[in-house]
Amino acid sequence: MPNVKVARMKLLRPQLWLNFLSLLPGTALTVLTISVAFLRFYDEQDFSLLGYVSNPRAWSNRFTLAALLVAVVNFGVEWNRRNRETDRLAQTEQRRAEEEQRRAEEGQRRAEERERATRRARIEARCRAAEIRFQLDPSLAKPRSNRSSMPCCRNPFPIRPEFGQSSGVRGHLGRFTRIW
Repeated sequence: MPNVKVARMKLLRPQLWLNFLSLLPGTALTVLTISVAFLRFYDEQDFSLLGYVSNPRAWSNRFTLAALLVAVVNFGVEWNRRNRETDRLAQTEQRRAEEEQRRAEEGQRRAEERERATRRARIEARCRAAEIRFQLDPSLAKPRSNRSSMPCCRNPFPIRPEFGQSSGVRGHLGRFTRIW
């Protein structure tokens, strides 16, 4: 029983019916063209079947009009199909461009993160080297010159000239104040 339901579900898909219906105008146009030619160029003497048609010339004209109408419908169906195809290709191109842009932005973001991490590591290494240098030779305790070589150890709250005091943290070397 489940196989029957799956088969029904596949038959009820709209894309399948659209594909089938898009074949109808072309097929109808072919049949009508053949009918017009059959009615115009053959007589009852050639085909006895034409004896059943009371007025073949009138039917030929009707089929010609129907063929013209079907040709216009077929043109519309083809136009729609090509527009859908063009739209699908444009959407695919747009998705691909957006994906490339997203990848480029991701790569740029990663590069910026790496650059920030290396800058941070470089500053920390300089601070550690200055701290180790100071611990090995305390006679180098020249805070002004030592501070300039340790950018991470500078006071983040400098002395403001208008107030004459530090604006927050006491001690000018942040975490190294307990050593001095």
